[in-house]
Order: sequence, then C-alpha cells, then structure tokens
Amino acid sequence: MLENYPDVLNIKEVCEILRISKKTAYHLIKEGEIPYRQVGRTYKIAKQEIIKYLS
Repeated sequence: MLENYPDVLNIKEVCEILRISKKTAYHLIKEGEIPYRQVGRTYKIAKQEIIKYLS
C-alpha cells in the first residue's frame, strides 16, 4: 500500500494515505498521535510512524 511513498512524508502525503484533511493531520501531529520532525516550516513524518498509527 505504501510502497509508492518515500520513507519520509510531508503533510500532503500523510493526508493522501490517511484520507484526512490538512487540518486533521496537523491536529494529529500537534496532539502527539503521530511523531514528527519540523524542518524549517515543514513537517516531516517517517512512513514507519504512519504504519504504527494505522495498526
């Protein structure tokens, strides 16, 4: 399912995978549901973290 995505995802890709809005994605990362790293003004999420979140 996630083979077509890179190992490090951005918010747009997370939204596509989880089929959620950007607002919901930002809420999930700010609440600590999905771990992330902030690089400048962008959020980077490891694909492995999305897999953990889904299981």
